[in-house]
Amino acid sequence: MKFFKVHSLGNDFLIIDESEVKHLPDVSILAERICDRHTGVGADGLLFISIKDKAKGRVKFRIFNADGTEAEISGNGLRCAAAYLYHQKKIDSPQIVFLTTAGHRDSKLLEREKNLFNIRVGMGLPRMRSKDIPFDDGSTHDKIIDYPLSINQKIYPITALSLGNPHCVIFVDRFPARIEWHQIGREIESHPFFPNRTNIEFIRVLSRDVIDVLFWERGVGETLSSGSGSCAATVASILKNLTDKKVQVRTSMGYLTVEWEKKKVYQSGPAEVILKGNFLPV
Repeated sequence: MKFFKVHSLGNDFLIIDESEVKHLPDVSILAERICDRHTGVGADGLLFISIKDKAKGRVKFRIFNADGTEAEISGNGLRCAAAYLYHQKKIDSPQIVFLTTAGHRDSKLLEREKNLFNIRVGMGLPRMRSKDIPFDDGSTHDKIIDYPLSINQKIYPITALSLGNPHCVIFVDRFPARIEWHQIGREIESHPFFPNRTNIEFIRVLSRDVIDVLFWERGVGETLSSGSGSCAATVASILKNLTDKKVQVRTSMGYLTVEWEKKKVYQSGPAEVILKGNFLPV
């Protein structure tokens, strides 16, 4: 089974084109096996794509976390999928429309240098209502900003929203020790108030246009960067009037640019095609 590996600032994905698969596998089981960093190839997630219209650039997009669960969408994953499609010349259109379970998402190639691509992706309209995230504490909320969430007898003011997938944002003056924020992320990911689990972002605001973010991703754990997480972090910062509407998001391996304009959120950043191989499933 042919695959490509692509990463965006260390957030790595394996990509399998449905046209390369003779017999459609159980993708959840495949994702768990191929993403294992000891007995598989190793990645944060598996992208399973299918080209629906080469001329118009319409591509079906599915993403599976390293634990085999299917997610709705991934900002970095979309840019990695676009980089793969441009690299392999599988699309004739200068723009790609990804068909995801969270809706259509447009991408545009900004520049290319060999195997490194800079891509802009529209992430849609942020959703704030509790039922749209979803967030369920027994009440209905139009917005969830500085909600007092109790974790291990400690209160964390959280801001929650959806960009097609759920996010929970925590603002800090300084980042906790790694073992501490891992524990917090693990607890919040599976908190009963988040029926579909959630992604978590820890944010330090450095200025009106720069934020520093750590990412705990649902079904994966710590990741070096996150596209949708960067967008959620930016939206939360704007909602609290801590930043302007165009922000540089500093991740562990570099910067993403996030803009909130005319209600829609856009993220721009790199995606690098690094290898291709053949996975031998049992």
